[in-house]
Amino acid sequence: MEGENLTRWRLALGGDDKTDGTGATLSEEQERLDMALAALYDGDMSRYKRFKGKGKGAGAGNGKGGRHGGSASSAPYVATWLGEIRELFPQSMVKVLQQDAIDRLHLRELLLEPEMLENVVPDVHLVATIMSLGQLIPEKNKELVRQVIATVVEQLLQKLRMSTEQAVTGALNKSARKRNPRANEINWDATIRKNLRHYQSDLHTIIPEELVGYGRKGRKLKDIILCIDQSGSMGTSVVYSAVFGAVLASIPAVSTRMVVFDTSVVDLSDKLHDPVDVLLGVQLGGGTDINQALTYCQGLVHRPDDTIMVVITDLYEGGDRKRMYKRFADLVASGVQVVVLLALSDDGAPFYDQEAAQFLANLGICAFACTPDKFPDLMGAVINKQDLSLWVAQNINDNVQL
Repeated sequence: MEGENLTRWRLALGGDDKTDGTGATLSEEQERLDMALAALYDGDMSRYKRFKGKGKGAGAGNGKGGRHGGSASSAPYVATWLGEIRELFPQSMVKVLQQDAIDRLHLRELLLEPEMLENVVPDVHLVATIMSLGQLIPEKNKELVRQVIATVVEQLLQKLRMSTEQAVTGALNKSARKRNPRANEINWDATIRKNLRHYQSDLHTIIPEELVGYGRKGRKLKDIILCIDQSGSMGTSVVYSAVFGAVLASIPAVSTRMVVFDTSVVDLSDKLHDPVDVLLGVQLGGGTDINQALTYCQGLVHRPDDTIMVVITDLYEGGDRKRMYKRFADLVASGVQVVVLLALSDDGAPFYDQEAAQFLANLGICAFACTPDKFPDLMGAVINKQDLSLWVAQNINDNVQL
């Protein structure tokens, strides 16, 4: 066990030769691991290139004692490196290394090359990075980019579709039953069963305290508007939002609109049948004008009491902050249920404008970060008009909530 621990330290620290003061000797397989790590964390793609060219180690690292950052790279060998880490490491680790490589080896531009796209492991962060490249992607690569995005979207749909549909439709059914039905909408069988405890023996009848209806057939029960910040920091949130938007759009009982914004506003509602098209229509980066986006979305509201607006943003307003505040206040006053998600991702606590979040809290608008696995239940809680402060306290583990 001691030798294994020394080897782990050796791989973590790097070094000039096969040993680095640890007394550990690397096997051929461990040399491959060492060189792959050196290429990334020591910025030493040139040594990796020589290693691959000679079929043996040339000594990993740069003798500074430990893995650390660097920027040197050799583009022709990056695709080989991407392929090799898939062989050497478990997929969960590959995604971490891949994301680090995008930052340390400056792969954003290289992702425009077909051989790079063919060797990466598709995940949410990669899709966000590709989206940030936007119009830089050559026309000849767009089909390959679509395939990468489609792979991730399909994975997310398989993971999230069922829970979202169940949570939302269940909440809608419950919400519909709670409404005060008109005479021709009363479900008498359900009403009698629900009120049996109110049987009046002296009158030989039931006096119902709650009428149960069939719901409003042929009418959308809720209008849902997703208003999504597409500034660079919101990349993974946009990916998840597109998937959830597509699922919500497939539920007949709700009407779903999706709007993305930076300093301009783009309505992608007509693309919700295909979340891949939604993501290809997103251009990450640029400024932020939340007030302008809220103004547009307010124009989409036709039934305030039956409208849910989910605004996904870090609240850093690049436009008129006072007008943004007024717009939020007007929406709440009109009866719209407004929820602000500071992030919709697994990335941990985001940076956000705390002053703006506190202002929203004073309006009664909950602002918090939400992980994708909690989003379906959140929508169910909103549809049923539960106390969101209580829901957040029970379901959100981090401290990013007001």
